[in-house]
Amino acid sequence: MSNVIRTLCYDAELQMEAYRFQGVMQDFPSHFHDYYVIGFIENSQRYMSCNNQAYIINPGDILIFNPRDVHSCKQIEGKPLDYGSINIQPNCMRRIVREITGREYLPVFSHNLLCQSELASSLRELHDMIFRGETNFIKEELSYFLIGQLLQEYSDMSAEGEQSDGETQAEFDEICEYLEANYASKITLSNLSQLAGLSKYHFLRSFTRQRGISPYNYLETIRIANAKKLLEQGVAPAHTAYLTGFSDQSHFTNFFKRFIGLTPGQYMRMIMNEVPIATAPGLQKGDMIN
Repeated sequence: MSNVIRTLCYDAELQMEAYRFQGVMQDFPSHFHDYYVIGFIENSQRYMSCNNQAYIINPGDILIFNPRDVHSCKQIEGKPLDYGSINIQPNCMRRIVREITGREYLPVFSHNLLCQSELASSLRELHDMIFRGETNFIKEELSYFLIGQLLQEYSDMSAEGEQSDGETQAEFDEICEYLEANYASKITLSNLSQLAGLSKYHFLRSFTRQRGISPYNYLETIRIANAKKLLEQGVAPAHTAYLTGFSDQSHFTNFFKRFIGLTPGQYMRMIMNEVPIATAPGLQKGDMIN
């Protein structure tokens, strides 16, 4: 029992809780919650009972409990459980559903177990973002996409009352121009959806369908392109991160490596073999290049 780790993180922006259980050996007797639980299994196979239905749960599965769904969980072969969940209070779920459907109600999810769901990776990513304290709107973007997909596929969601898909190309041209002009500033999903005159979910879905890329990834692509120019001019990675709107150097490094395949420092050292260092605003002689 000394290796058991239980951690909890509350995200004030999303108004959601993230739980993480590692190395748990105990059985959980029949109980229920007054909130929605969307969980994923990282390790261990277990017996689960929910609403008088029996299941065997495995790594890669997603669990969904509506408020007051009675469920229990027992070990198989004494293996420890590694499990993560996102807990959503009814008032928060009601707000999300209103954004997605245009109607205000509490959904009832029809499936308690999604076996080997392709959404598990998105749920795990959102869970990790909450624990990391992610401050960019990629976290909110992902939460809407994930919950919207779950509502559409596993609840009684109806499209009635949702705004029509009557957006024009020009409207999203304006959004792209705004992102390109303001990439170094803090941009929120609320900013963009208000500029488009759409609900957050409708904006995310429409922009992504039309442009083939989510708004956040569009923004980060612009930031990376501008960061490359600054690095090529000899601007230190830490200062480049600041000038291009990244929350910190670590976040910048992770994104840059994902897009380019090199860290900013590696990219800069390669470029410096061919491009002389130029004087950049805000840099002093002797500033470190990380």
